[in-house]
Amino acid sequence: MKKLVLEFSTQLQEALIIAKNYRFVTPKKEFSNVIVTGLGGSGIGGSIVQNYAFDKMNVPFIVNKDYFLPAFVNKHSLIIVCSYSGNTEETLEAMQHAIKAKATIICITSGGKVAEVADKKGYDCILVPAGMPPRSCLGYALVQILNVLANLGLIDNKFEKEIAAAIKQMKAGEAETQKKAKAIAKKMLGKLPIIYSAPAYEGVAIRFRQQINENSKLLCWHAVIPEMNHNELVGWRDDASDKVVLILRNSDDYSRTQTRMEINKKVIKKYTPNIIEIYSEGKSYWEKSFYLIHLTDWVSVILADMRELDATEVKVIDFLKGSLAKS
Repeated sequence: MKKLVLEFSTQLQEALIIAKNYRFVTPKKEFSNVIVTGLGGSGIGGSIVQNYAFDKMNVPFIVNKDYFLPAFVNKHSLIIVCSYSGNTEETLEAMQHAIKAKATIICITSGGKVAEVADKKGYDCILVPAGMPPRSCLGYALVQILNVLANLGLIDNKFEKEIAAAIKQMKAGEAETQKKAKAIAKKMLGKLPIIYSAPAYEGVAIRFRQQINENSKLLCWHAVIPEMNHNELVGWRDDASDKVVLILRNSDDYSRTQTRMEINKKVIKKYTPNIIEIYSEGKSYWEKSFYLIHLTDWVSVILADMRELDATEVKVIDFLKGSLAKS
């Protein structure tokens, strides 16, 4: 897993090449809504793109993580089917619902049944390299989702230059990033992590939580500020010295949100001294997001090492899939 984390910048470069070389058969047209359907490591790219597209798309964009699709899906809908393995049970069923609704379907996968259906139906199907854990292939999927949106005229292609700059930044700062990650992981060891972020970076926070779950083998939760100020903040009233709070921050987070973060710190410090603020680096959304993603990916695998665990192992998920196959 360490090797895969180290090669994240290279993966992004490869993803941009795949996007540039792919030739779409799906024509441009007006869509009434866009849905990315996918789960886990295959779905998180959609969540992050959703944050990015929030103020850029003039049609609803949602991420679906279920067997079913919303009732409003019809021939005017664009469904981006994202399954790294191509065999994700929930995604395959959602794909069938999209077919029945006569929606426009574009697939992103490394193969499997998704690719088979796409080939049979004549759908666009962007193939990415196979043979890796889905959570380590975020770059491949995320870039292709952006590529789909840009090619259909739903967003512009500025993300290409921004991601290229993020790659350059990542490569130049690799040693310092690993150093920071080790210091953060050391402070987290033996504690339950709680992650907070601004709304625009919730996808990044979810990614961090999922990496802590899968790589570090720890329970973890996340919440967004200001929403948590209307509920979760009340829960901070007992000793929580066994917990560590990690706040993902950006210098340009909305001013009122930053004020709330400072007040939250004062409240939380009454119950735990373990508060870590992680500031992004870079100018664009993608520079900041990929900096945080790469840093926190390193945190998750280094923490696994400190806990003397194999970051790659996910036997309980394999058990679940095997049990489902028998039922």
